[in-house]
Amino acid sequence: MTGFLVRRIGQSIVVLLLVSVIVFVMLHELPGGTARAVLGERATNTSIALFNHQHAFDKPLPVQYWRWLRLTLHGNLGFSFKQNESVAQLLGERLPKTTLLAGISVALALLVSIPLGFLQALRRNKPIDYVLTALAFVFYSTPAFWLGLVLITLFAIHWRIFPAQAPQGNIAAIVSDPRGLVLPVLTIALVSIAFFSRYVRSSTLENLMQDYVRTARAKGASTRRVAFRHVLRNALVPVVTLVGISIPFVFAGTLISEEIFNYPGMGLLFFNAAVARDYPVLLGVTLVVGAATVFGSLLADVCYALLDPRVRYTKD
Repeated sequence: MTGFLVRRIGQSIVVLLLVSVIVFVMLHELPGGTARAVLGERATNTSIALFNHQHAFDKPLPVQYWRWLRLTLHGNLGFSFKQNESVAQLLGERLPKTTLLAGISVALALLVSIPLGFLQALRRNKPIDYVLTALAFVFYSTPAFWLGLVLITLFAIHWRIFPAQAPQGNIAAIVSDPRGLVLPVLTIALVSIAFFSRYVRSSTLENLMQDYVRTARAKGASTRRVAFRHVLRNALVPVVTLVGISIPFVFAGTLISEEIFNYPGMGLLFFNAAVARDYPVLLGVTLVVGAATVFGSLLADVCYALLDPRVRYTKD
């Protein structure tokens, strides 16, 4: 396991470097550039050239990337000229809020989708299976922004049960107003429930046809004991991997949810930065999401080995 972790950490570093290179090049190839975005459309060529020279934007692209990478390794992710604040400070303020929203959404999705998917597999081709499958397809195919607007229309405008806007302020202020989190969390969780439940169902069905299930039943084990003692644990192994690799999709859902409900997290920060062409912020957010994705994949592999004793990450 130690050798595997060392190899995976090395691979993760390479992946993050490649992601940073690709995003850095793409952002710097966009028309306009940072100087035009900061100084405005009426800025003269002289002022733009002076701005680029002051911030080393007139250097060759590899030189600019190497300079950015050295600063990043020292914790300096750049400076947001639009918000007059360092990118690291902006991310430090927003990342915990997005983590809170994504964490609650994924936890709720798992708590609901695992029993639903397990029930569907045990009641395969029964009316409840057809109903839950239809609902899963409906929510999975529903755009998140449209689902959020529907929830606002029903629960905030029509019935007035929950506020249409998410709570503002720091983490303490957000946690102290749980009603404001309900609609943003539901927007992400409903789509995730549909996604996870289908995998739980298919994984459970696959395990129900394994030899160890027939052996347990032949020894006299009850259906309930076989299902909950043997099948459920093995069926959850692929779900662990699925949760790890679904991190980028969860962050994409938080971006939409944060924009709709004006939630002060990284998604809203990214959206505003894209509109304002705030390239340092865009690069910083992308790097954080890439790091979270790589970490989630690594964590999923480790949990996979812990849950399934047959898995061994060693060379032959």
